[in-house]
Amino acid sequence: QVQLVESGGGLVQAGGSLRLSCAASGLAFSNYAMAWFRQAPGKEREFVAGITWTGSTTDYTDFVKGRFTISRDNAKNTAYLQMNTLKPEDTAVYYCAAKYRGLLLRADRVYNYWGQGTQVTVSS
Repeated sequence: QVQLVESGGGLVQAGGSLRLSCAASGLAFSNYAMAWFRQAPGKEREFVAGITWTGSTTDYTDFVKGRFTISRDNAKNTAYLQMNTLKPEDTAVYYCAAKYRGLLLRADRVYNYWGQGTQVTVSS
């Protein structure tokens, strides 16, 4: 039974920082690419950041480049999203997702495991 559990969300003022964590179980974590998506009310889910199963390549949406950093710690079976200089438009539910190897990171259809989501709210 594969399970992804996000944590670290909360309320922060604009310009602040948060670090999201995604703890994985039930899978060989080191063989899976990981990604973060987000969804705001009334909007479609969008790609935020992804990291390959090797950890050698990362990808970010233009809206977060230079502010967010995705990383992984295979020894802890955990992926992270460090979010700095947060803006009110970053407010959303953030989901982590996993897929078995592969190079395609941005398309949500290729991810077959999803976490429950964690709320990030950025106040102005």
